[in-house]
Amino acid sequence: MSGSAIKHVFAQQIMGRKYPAISATVVTENGTMASAVCTAGVSVGTHEVAFTYDGGKKWHGMGVMNAVNQVNEIIAPALVGLDSADQFLIDHTMLSIGGNDPSKKMGGNAMAAVSAAVLKAGAASMGIPIYRHVGGSDAVVLPTAAYGVIGGSNRYDRMHEAGAKPTYAFIAHDFTSFSEASYALWETVNDWQTFMQHKYGLSPLRSSEAATTTGFVYVPPGIVEREQQLWEMMCECIARNGYEGRIGIQVDLAADCFYDKEKQLYMNLFRAGGMNRDEVICTVKEMADKYQFVSVEDPLHEDDFEGHAMMVEAVDIQIVGDDLFTTDVRRVSEGIKVGAANCILLKVNQIGTITQALEMIQLAYENGYGVMPCSSRGEGVEICDYSVGINAGAIREAGLGSGGSRFLEIEKELGSSAVYAGTRGLKGRRFQQSEKGAKA
Repeated sequence: MSGSAIKHVFAQQIMGRKYPAISATVVTENGTMASAVCTAGVSVGTHEVAFTYDGGKKWHGMGVMNAVNQVNEIIAPALVGLDSADQFLIDHTMLSIGGNDPSKKMGGNAMAAVSAAVLKAGAASMGIPIYRHVGGSDAVVLPTAAYGVIGGSNRYDRMHEAGAKPTYAFIAHDFTSFSEASYALWETVNDWQTFMQHKYGLSPLRSSEAATTTGFVYVPPGIVEREQQLWEMMCECIARNGYEGRIGIQVDLAADCFYDKEKQLYMNLFRAGGMNRDEVICTVKEMADKYQFVSVEDPLHEDDFEGHAMMVEAVDIQIVGDDLFTTDVRRVSEGIKVGAANCILLKVNQIGTITQALEMIQLAYENGYGVMPCSSRGEGVEICDYSVGINAGAIREAGLGSGGSRFLEIEKELGSSAVYAGTRGLKGRRFQQSEKGAKA
């Protein structure tokens, strides 16, 4: 432990995606220094752990100096001297400080930033990559790669911005290696962006703040009258590049953002006007049957476990729960009981610590659920290491850009032991059948 013992822990406020974020740094006895960031999400479920914000007028109340102070004044003294390679010990030490509700007392953003920084410092102090630190010698699977291409939530005269949702991505699943899949994505994405530029004058928005969500074309009002028109154009793009049946579409509907609780309708989700639960399920089935969708995230509101179970029965592709589960063992357990969704989006910052996230992942795998990591909360390229460390079957985007580069590095490091998850990494009856066919 001598070299990996924690010597210093400190935090500071930095700029995040839209509002300030907290950055935590851990320094070990052997001089290793590692930092991690936790930032607010675009669409935030009400069941996520509580973040600590400053309130008041500055930064619209979203400053994080209170969370920074929690790290510097309370968490740091408790962790100095502990082994950074012992993630369980570090995380439970933080959780014990917070008492019965640690996220409210300590701030979920404070704990998440420190927990991730410790993970990185522990790996670096031992001279091993993060994916090896997380998964040991079993960490050999590279997840099915995707890349985001459409965003924008105000296409149908919506009265609010729903976090730029729905967001669509191309996902390259029928390939034998990550590098092969990544090149196919590059061809298809470039063709898509050229097409949208020439036909509608729409250019992609670039961002360096996350490993996964760069290059979205934001579709404004007046371009389409219903989402099916976008789906048709995406399918045509896939076919035009010769990847029909090999590249599919994944979407984060974030349906809770569009749900009117009083009317019990989803307003302006796929078109102008409202849709009830049955209509949304029928539309998602159309997406799977008629178009090339392979993964649909948060198709119903965040407390509709019954509806998500109905969705799995009606639709044979991957149904991902994000706001539904919030990386929380308790909510995942509730979903498992009724068969709600079949894949869980992983955002460590939704629950607070790496250890809690790993406990949720274990529960998911034991019950046949997939886990799809997402870097929307400041994880950066480390989300790639997380994915390989837990042998995730798919990831929210990260097929190109900095995330894609990190996966290519990992694939090279793994050499002949590297396995590309591909179609087998997706959940749903359609892909279980294809896996059986491949084994036969």
